Amino acid sequence: MKEIIIDVSDDGEVKIETRGFTGKACIKESQFLKDLLGKEISQQLTPAYYTINQKEKVKKHLPLCG
Repeated sequence: MKEIIIDVSDDGEVKIETRGFTGKACIKESQFLKDLLGKEISQQLTPAYYTINQKEKVKKHLPLCG
């Protein structure tokens, strides 16, 4: 299940956490919140960010000669 969790502290600091996303999808899916809230102060990436989706898989070599 994919979730975006928004935590607002008493002093107004906003933290955004994504769950259930892999690869760069977490950043793409939460970008609208960052655009609304303003400047991003810091970013902490989880191990799920470094997981490669089948759609995002990069070829290691390309056949150049036919």
